[in-house]
Amino acid sequence: MSQQIAAQDDRTDRENEISINESLSEESKRQRDSIDNVGAFGMRTGESDLIFFQGILPEINGAIRGSEPVNEQIEMCLDRLELMLENRNASLSDVMKVEIQLADADAAETVDSEYKSRFDEVVFPPRSVVGVCSLPGGADVQLDVIAAEE
Repeated sequence: MSQQIAAQDDRTDRENEISINESLSEESKRQRDSIDNVGAFGMRTGESDLIFFQGILPEINGAIRGSEPVNEQIEMCLDRLELMLENRNASLSDVMKVEIQLADADAAETVDSEYKSRFDEVVFPPRSVVGVCSLPGGADVQLDVIAAEE
């Protein structure tokens, strides 16, 4: 019986094969419908002064560039981050925290160097580097970022 009630409360976005709870605001539903994700990542919803970006991979035109050298992969990720921030009228100076996931822990110095050079003109945001077994598309780098709208 409770499964029937739950089924009535949710509608399904058949294109993305996700269940969208009817209690979400119309703005949240529009945000879910307008975001394309590569990989199995959540979608931003709701209203806040914070902007969450997750699963930023080294991709160009939807193709993950996992075979590129790590320094180029982190550059692509940071380029994508800057574009995503610009779309929200924000910049790297609005970044509050970055989590960098690395499939190869030996690449930490290379990634750290590129990260520092990209943020050299703004307050250096805190970051965490996490070792992972693998990333989508064979990527070596992935970013999760929190920024603040001001």
